[in-house]
Amino acid sequence: PEPKRFTVADGQLAEVATASVSALLRLGSGGLVLGYNVSLTDDDGKYAVTRVGGRKVQEASAEVTGLKRPAVPLELYEFEGCPFCKKVREAICTLDLDVMVYPCPKDGPTWREKAISLGGKKQFPYLVDPNTGAAMYESDDIIAYLFKEYGNGSEVPLALRLGALTTITCALGTAARPGRGNYYRKSRQPAQPLVFWGYEMSPFVKLARETLAELELPYLYRTVARGSPKRQELLDKRGTFQVPYLEDPNEGVYLFESSAIVDYLNKVRVRVKTTKRMCACV
Repeated sequence: PEPKRFTVADGQLAEVATASVSALLRLGSGGLVLGYNVSLTDDDGKYAVTRVGGRKVQEASAEVTGLKRPAVPLELYEFEGCPFCKKVREAICTLDLDVMVYPCPKDGPTWREKAISLGGKKQFPYLVDPNTGAAMYESDDIIAYLFKEYGNGSEVPLALRLGALTTITCALGTAARPGRGNYYRKSRQPAQPLVFWGYEMSPFVKLARETLAELELPYLYRTVARGSPKRQELLDKRGTFQVPYLEDPNEGVYLFESSAIVDYLNKVRVRVKTTKRMCACV
């Protein structure tokens, strides 16, 4: 379907409303890149929030464009309904990092088991940085590492260093959608990881990410919080900017709209149990 900005699909209003609770409770943490600023400039035809009378509202960050970028994407083992995992996703979006996400829903047979074999614990999130050889548990340790290694030593934002308050608000946000993104549903693993564009604050992105988690589908997470220079990259690529945006290189499918993405994943990636038919006498 053609992307429609700020439009809720038929029958999706309640889903979007409950998915918005998390962003409200977290006061938009993970919605802006480090050093975010907004200004009114001459319209040069590039990405803009909106345009008025030959001028455009420009979102940018001089700080994030100067940050060290990993040569190889980081690897994050996590699942959507985990409040500690949410903290780490917020930090990743703030730092405008791209990461390989390996969803580890409860009872998942693939990535949860791999994470346990790698780290030795049944604990999430678990981060692996193939660029430095670092591997670690504990959300606060992961966040501190990310800001030191890929944030030029910048101070961790207040919303991510309030201890129990940070964890409680993350947990209350997931409580608005109990069980979503937590439990495994049988699926067909793709030969190549999917590519998923989004950012933490968007309720539409959250709806699609829940399904990716439940189906245990690995994906390269291209984070595009407000102020990210990668927003222009997606605009150049597809002629418009909107998230979520999914690329499935296995099927040659490219989709905007959370409802369309969820429908597609449920139709194409869910493994349906079939009954064998008798074709001969025994």
